[in-house]
Amino acid sequence: MITDEAEGIDIYEASGHRFGPDLPALYERWEEFVDWAPAAAGERAAFVPADLGAPSPNPRQVFAIGLNYHGHVQEAGLEVPAEPSVFTKYVSSFAGAESTVELPPGTVDWEVEIAVVIGRTARDVAAGDAWGHVAGLTVGQDLSERRLQLSGAPPQYSLGKSFPGFGPTGPYLVTPDEFADPADLELGCVLNGEPVQKARSTEMVFSVDVLIEKLSQVTTLLPGDVVFTGTPAGVGAVRTPPRFLSAGDELVSYVEGIGSIRQTFVSVGAERSAS
Repeated sequence: MITDEAEGIDIYEASGHRFGPDLPALYERWEEFVDWAPAAAGERAAFVPADLGAPSPNPRQVFAIGLNYHGHVQEAGLEVPAEPSVFTKYVSSFAGAESTVELPPGTVDWEVEIAVVIGRTARDVAAGDAWGHVAGLTVGQDLSERRLQLSGAPPQYSLGKSFPGFGPTGPYLVTPDEFADPADLELGCVLNGEPVQKARSTEMVFSVDVLIEKLSQVTTLLPGDVVFTGTPAGVGAVRTPPRFLSAGDELVSYVEGIGSIRQTFVSVGAERSAS
């Protein structure tokens, strides 16, 4: 969650306008930026971040992984996949750390995730080299309208997960070197003060490095691309009875060492009527 204690350095000013404020352009120069960053370590924090948008707001590609936590596979009553189940979330669904989301008709569910932002072009990358291609990790929430998602044969996974505001990420991008172990992080989410998901990323079926290896064997991962790495057990659709988001709900999603994001939910049209 964004707090008043969080302080930041304006890299655009600190670098003499060498880097920023265009985030997509920054990812294209990520290696150069990382080499420069230690020089800013002694800079005095100049401002308190507010209204933070998505750490990678306009990725050229978005990958999302289904059934990637053993607990989630078990609660869904399905077999552990032999290969990653890959779909997408359309970029128009992206939002920042604090947002209000209109609930479309149907059954909207929560899915906290660790989102990976790619920092170096990755093609045929071995798992052992994969973390070197990661710009950083952030908190993601893969909101999902289940009725549309599961309709038809084959189902409409990408559409059901891509309503406006259904892809919030933030509050910060944290580079892998800032973690004791970037592959072992707690993540979870809290609905109206009640914990509904909690796990560690070591419970993934396919770890981040393996996902990058497998994805890059097929397609080229580009700087700024985002990978939603899957959700743990605790989603609403498989509860007895099923539980879904309603107008007035507040959902807080967090990842250890990164922070938390907060979404509030309103009925369709309520946000536009208020404005």
